[in-house]
Amino acid sequence: MITLQLLVNGLALGAAYALVALGFVLVLNATAAVNFAQGDLVMAGGLLGVALAPHLPGYLPLPGLLLLPVVLVLMAGLGLLLAAAAYLPLRRRPPVAVFISTIAAGIILQNGASALFGPEPRAAPPLLSGGTLDLGGLVVAEQSLAIIAVAALLIAGQQWLFGGTQLGRRLRATAQDPEMARACGVPVTAMILITFALGTAFAGAAGLLLANRYFVTPTAGGDLILKAYIAVTIGGWGSVPGAVAGALLIALFEVGVSSVLSYPVALGLLYATLLVILVARPQGLFGEAARRRA
Repeated sequence: MITLQLLVNGLALGAAYALVALGFVLVLNATAAVNFAQGDLVMAGGLLGVALAPHLPGYLPLPGLLLLPVVLVLMAGLGLLLAAAAYLPLRRRPPVAVFISTIAAGIILQNGASALFGPEPRAAPPLLSGGTLDLGGLVVAEQSLAIIAVAALLIAGQQWLFGGTQLGRRLRATAQDPEMARACGVPVTAMILITFALGTAFAGAAGLLLANRYFVTPTAGGDLILKAYIAVTIGGWGSVPGAVAGALLIALFEVGVSSVLSYPVALGLLYATLLVILVARPQGLFGEAARRRA
């Protein structure tokens, strides 16, 4: 029974991590640059849910499930601003320029959040309720099940968009070969902007999902960007399925080891495992080409 509870909790945490890593790898594939602000965008999404919940009409606080589309839209807009300010002016410069600009954007988000909300942890409203379900003797938090369901729907929606629509084909063409895509008439700049919007929207959704059970602080982004980076490295640099699988593995590892030993030990073992993977299989579990590695 305890093992099943831990599995559900691990899957819920991994589902949220998967959204973070998915947004991270989408931008990476489209731009060949790492968005180091991704973790702080997760934090921004969580605090956005905290800020909006008491002020939207009808529900006080509004359940997170009804807040989710609002957070997705607003965070997509923030992604467009991030691309316009931190990527497009530097796209012809060496990759390190974009790395630094996204780090600067993350610091701006951190300090802005600290000024607006203070350093104390905040909790966003649950997606459905804060209750539990008794599934044949197994007590499971409704929030955990809701996180898994919402993340699965968002990931499935991304797969449908990229695999079953004309827009998705243009986005994939931009990620695979921007120069060839431009020569074929694809508006590459617009596709990059859309990719930033999608990646940031996924980060915001993850922030809203995590902020209820794990709380959110202005400095929470640093740990999350490391988790995204590790997930992408484990799964395969540039692989979307690999990023999702890596995120799930990280969360299950954290929850499992923490339940037996402690969270600091789990983190230490996680980083040690990452080093082993980098040495033994640097292309990751899904074997993406190393040309993306920077």
